[in-house]
Amino acid sequence: MNAFPPAVRRFGEVIEAVRTADRPVARPMRRPTVVRLWLPLTALFLLLAPFALLLSPFLYVVPRPWRLSPLATVLAGGAFLLALGGTDIDVRTHDAIVRLKIV
Repeated sequence: MNAFPPAVRRFGEVIEAVRTADRPVARPMRRPTVVRLWLPLTALFLLLAPFALLLSPFLYVVPRPWRLSPLATVLAGGAFLLALGGTDIDVRTHDAIVRLKIV
C-alpha cells in the first residue's frame, strides 16, 4: 500500500511521490516541453510542386471511369493546400506540448 498519493501539493508547487527502497521521497515534477513550429505555405508549395509534376503523367494510366485531368488534379491539390492557411494544430501529451501553425 502506498503511503503517499501519486502527486501532492506543498507550498504551491506540485511534487511527485517517488518510492525508494526504504521510504518515499518527494521530487519536483518537470513542466512539459513546449515546441512551437510554423510552416509557411509558400515553402510547402515549392517542396510539393516537383512531385505533382513528376506524378501527373501516371494519371493517364488510370482506368477510364476514374481518369482525371492532370491539370485539374494539380489545381485541386493546390486549392487544398491554400485552404490549410491559418490552421492551428495543438498536440498535448504528458511530456510535451506541440503547437503547429500553418501560415
